[in-house]
Amino acid sequence: MPKRHLRVSRKRCVLPVLCLAGLATPVGAGAGAPPLVFCCRADNDLYRVLVRMGEKHPRFGAPEEAVHAAADGAGVLILADGYPGETTDIAPGVYKTAAEKNLRLYVEFPASLPGMSVGEPRDAALERAVVASDFFQRPLAGRPHLDKLRVMAVNGKRFVPISVPSSHIVLARVAGFDSAVYGLPEETFPLLFEHPKGNVLVSTTKLSHFVTGRYAPSDAIRAVWHGILEWLAPGEKVPDLQWTPTVRPSYGRDEPLPRNAERRAMERGVEWYRKSKLLPPVALNEELARRAQEGSNLPAPSPDEPIGDGSAGVLQCYLSAILPDGSQERNVVRRGDNQCETAMTLALAGEIDGDKKKLAVAGNILDYYLFQSDARKGARADPNHGAYGMIAWGAGDPAWLVANYGDDAARQMLGVFATAAVTGERRWNEAAALCLLANLRTTGPLGFRHDRIDMGPLEERGWRPFFEEPVVRMSPHFEAYLWACFLWAHHHTGDGLFYDRTEKAIRMTMEHYPDGWSWTNGLAQEKARMLLPLAWLVRVQDTAEHREWLRRVGQGLIALQAPCGGIREELGALEKGMFPPPQSNEAYGGNEASLIQENGDPVCDLLYTTNFAFLGLHEAAAATGDPLFVEAEDKLAEFLCRIQVRSEKRPELDGAWFRGFDFKRWEHWASDADAGWGAWCAITGWTQSWITSVLAMRELKASLWDLTRETTISEAHGKHRPVMIPEEAVQGAQDDADADAETGRGDARGTGRVGRAP
Repeated sequence: MPKRHLRVSRKRCVLPVLCLAGLATPVGAGAGAPPLVFCCRADNDLYRVLVRMGEKHPRFGAPEEAVHAAADGAGVLILADGYPGETTDIAPGVYKTAAEKNLRLYVEFPASLPGMSVGEPRDAALERAVVASDFFQRPLAGRPHLDKLRVMAVNGKRFVPISVPSSHIVLARVAGFDSAVYGLPEETFPLLFEHPKGNVLVSTTKLSHFVTGRYAPSDAIRAVWHGILEWLAPGEKVPDLQWTPTVRPSYGRDEPLPRNAERRAMERGVEWYRKSKLLPPVALNEELARRAQEGSNLPAPSPDEPIGDGSAGVLQCYLSAILPDGSQERNVVRRGDNQCETAMTLALAGEIDGDKKKLAVAGNILDYYLFQSDARKGARADPNHGAYGMIAWGAGDPAWLVANYGDDAARQMLGVFATAAVTGERRWNEAAALCLLANLRTTGPLGFRHDRIDMGPLEERGWRPFFEEPVVRMSPHFEAYLWACFLWAHHHTGDGLFYDRTEKAIRMTMEHYPDGWSWTNGLAQEKARMLLPLAWLVRVQDTAEHREWLRRVGQGLIALQAPCGGIREELGALEKGMFPPPQSNEAYGGNEASLIQENGDPVCDLLYTTNFAFLGLHEAAAATGDPLFVEAEDKLAEFLCRIQVRSEKRPELDGAWFRGFDFKRWEHWASDADAGWGAWCAITGWTQSWITSVLAMRELKASLWDLTRETTISEAHGKHRPVMIPEEAVQGAQDDADADAETGRGDARGTGRVGRAP
């Protein structure tokens, strides 16, 4: 987008004058009242919404025409047709004529204003729109109103800086879900204000862009326009704007679902991988590498952009930021969990509909990441290196290649297990077995592992210090899915080391449930993550105690389930949180964070909680047959079918699931404090893959445990286990752990975590 200041031509517009009603027809009132007169193109969002609602208002192509035609005392809206590239040029004579006729003017994105200095257009960064006055408070019941400090997302956020003493709406960096909980900071930028000399209401951006720009939440945007229109036509009845968002949930809260809703949601979820253009062709590799190096993103795809066959992997996501045209950019990172989880999803879909192309793409993705990329090369391919067998966090960039996360590796392996089971392929077994053993030998004797172990420490120290360190990390977000993989590996290989360490860690974790748990973005996600290993622990050792653990955590999670089926986010004690809500305005947008500001905010997190709750409930129901889990899973499945994204305008988003959903408003809305991964991000792994895959498994009437029962991984495990983890190392680590237990040195220890994207 050009940064320079461009002016709209001041010559009279050649557009025809569209006088859709007599000049004496006001907004929603009878003849004789002052009308509203528009200066804008016919496709302006506000004008188009009013026309579709049956409102009739004269429209002109130039400010001079609109002001000349307006009756004395009318309201005139001069809207920003050139936004975001061109400011709105209004001749000084227009303001003079308007004053002489006692008109009320609303102007957007102005190039100049009488007696005021208007700066060059600029883009806001972390700032949000915040109500800063009582302008939108209404004394009469039933009228839309907004309290001071109410927060809104005016996406795109290109504005002209102007210095004024007071404003009705400002742009400001503020923390909060619906309100700026810490008030306004010192630095704010006027967004909507009244000119100090005359009846002129000024918007420094294009507020009338609310449909195309996907401004949110809709109730707040509706109230803003109610207030502006009332100001323009004081004392007259103002319509309550109604519009269909261009990107929205597929079904209403109470709308009847079709009989095949789950199957259709699953098919649309899989189709999204094609429509999103997040499967890049191999020919795009050089550009992706360049963008990764410079830290830039891909724009939204064109209709004719080619789609890859998985041979270049899959991109990470659509980022949360919404641009002025309503599009979102694509992040170019190719991280390992997204590759393997996406392969699983496509393989399951191919199994259901018999589409061999989907199965082939799934195989291509795994081949790309496990064999062709640099994720398993270099030190990770050296049997004498401490990182041998690891699979990198991400490929193609040193910042991603340096890290080894246990949680990410676990979901890589789960994706490989499932894809191998569906396709019947054995060629990924060795990579999966090596990854299992590499993570087991960097897990301490108490069954816990550091969140992240970088290549440097493994180069310097090797693997044994990690194997022998009695670290304690009661954080299911980081530990639970690795425990699930270890239980699965024990079941299929008979290796007791997988079980012994895992059961010990789970037992310690359950002894401290939930107040002793560390949480990442929220406590709800920790409960959701814990369900999978507990369900698989019942599969391995079906005891009353293990079932009680599973039911206890299940009840804790299900207590957060709203009547609509969504799982409400929950925060634990702040001192236990790694990425709590921002505790100041300055902290907003500076790090990862929760989607809520405080408990009770009606938000579901589909990146960290709801997606994994769906898998956990599915596996718990399959393992136990307990109606508690069956009913909760069914309710959640229906909820997910309803809130899947539907969009004709933005087909690249149609069929996705965004991260944040406000189940009270029934729209995609939440605090956008999480840097880069806010309410509107759509991720190929994590969210999309697990929701779609569980819907697919429900269609197949299979659990992930049963689906993978025919694995042949034991052969590769048997080959590498004696070399990678000799028995003398096992015994030595156990002796050290026993000594630590006797002296009390096995206390909980913190672990580092460096800049982790979701």
